[in-house]
Amino acid sequence: MTKYDFDIAILGGGAAGLTVASGASQFGARTLLIEKEKALGGDCLHYGCVPSKTLIRTARVYHLMKNAKKFGLPEGEIRPVDYREVVKRLRSVIEVIQQHDSEERFCRLGVKVEFGAPYFTDEHSVRMNGRTYSAKKWVIATGSSPGIPEIDGIEKTPYMTNREIFSLDSLPESMIVIGAGPVAIEMAQAFCRLGTRVTVVQRGGQILSKEDKDMADMVMHVLEREGVSFYLNSKVTGTKALAGRREVVIEDGQGQTVYLSAGSIFVAMGRRPNIGGTGLEGISLGFDNKGVAVDSRMRTNHKHIYAAGDVTGEYQFTHAAGYEGGIVLSNAVLHLPRKTDYTYFPWCTFTDPELASIGMNEKRAREAGIEHSVWTEEFRSNDRGIAEGEETGLIKMVLDKTGKPLGVQILGPHAGELVSEWVAALNANIKLSTLASSVHPYPTLAEINKRVAGNYFSGRIFSDKVRKTLKFLFQFKGRACEKKDRDTECPD
Repeated sequence: MTKYDFDIAILGGGAAGLTVASGASQFGARTLLIEKEKALGGDCLHYGCVPSKTLIRTARVYHLMKNAKKFGLPEGEIRPVDYREVVKRLRSVIEVIQQHDSEERFCRLGVKVEFGAPYFTDEHSVRMNGRTYSAKKWVIATGSSPGIPEIDGIEKTPYMTNREIFSLDSLPESMIVIGAGPVAIEMAQAFCRLGTRVTVVQRGGQILSKEDKDMADMVMHVLEREGVSFYLNSKVTGTKALAGRREVVIEDGQGQTVYLSAGSIFVAMGRRPNIGGTGLEGISLGFDNKGVAVDSRMRTNHKHIYAAGDVTGEYQFTHAAGYEGGIVLSNAVLHLPRKTDYTYFPWCTFTDPELASIGMNEKRAREAGIEHSVWTEEFRSNDRGIAEGEETGLIKMVLDKTGKPLGVQILGPHAGELVSEWVAALNANIKLSTLASSVHPYPTLAEINKRVAGNYFSGRIFSDKVRKTLKFLFQFKGRACEKKDRDTECPD
């Protein structure tokens, strides 16, 4: 029987890798965790979710300060943002969370942590820092990096990605954002609120292309009111570095050439898997430019090698990576067959208002050819939303022909929190009638979940047929007021 140094080894110290390493070691498996960067935590902690949401919060506070009059407060003197102070706060938040993802903590859990750039020498071994490490099973969780589009002149033009934008020395006076996905739109709004003049260039006809157009358009209109400019259906044909400026040349939706100029360029056009230099070719592992190919149990074509997180190129979210890490743990360590199920997978774009989603939206239901109906409730009808000045947005519930929810989208305040009620309800297969009849605290934003579910039943409950039946049974006399116009009063 072949002997290996470790029972399981993981490449990558991000969400997926940390989930597997922590669980495997605590279950008693001898575990090795290898990270190419200088610290654990992955892209999310250092260049993604954590700094971006911290920056978004800072920008929201500044935005509220500038709009104090809206809340009946006196206007004060608002000084320009010192971005160095903003960066200090970003770093302080990262440092606090880093303690949870530290080498010391994982060592206490029993995990051997090594730093370096490994490459496979065979199906069970990697070489790194002049040493060979072998393991019975391997997990590839190396994450992803910003994808840089093929644009004439881009290699000679200074630009930023998510790896640079959170460590700038000063706030950009102006910025051109190439791309209109979640990261691009979140940063466009945040920097605009901090004082940067922002222009977004999108090759498609809407921002947030995976979302329903009506919801995405509402987000775009909010950003436009705040000062963000948009060029939709526009192709970037070239970039150039000018004296202290950056130029982006686009072909707009009318086929006209437009020259845009700004102090900085932020590129946010997707991600590419981190697989270069890992030696996957030498062990004939299946992968392409989108990522490592896996089955529903997160296994590669070599059944003892698994992959999870961004490197697979599928659901590129931190919570997806953590979920997939759990799938790997169940299959590789506990030997309990478990498959991934993304039917009710949630996600959220953290603009203000937020746009959260779970399951199918209208666009996906149409593409799948599923007969469906749509039910909505607006935040301007929610008392808590009105009280807090958060009236923009709505909840949209998509049902199949039997009345079973296919998915829910929420555009509104704290949408990422509100959708969690649907995460529990849909995954537990709770009846829609149960949610509609449940009692929510008043006044809360979460009442909108109950209201949209109730909308589906109200037409049936208060139908003419029901009224006629009750009138027959109980001799009800009908309406007590027939209001015809504003001046008509109901009888006493």
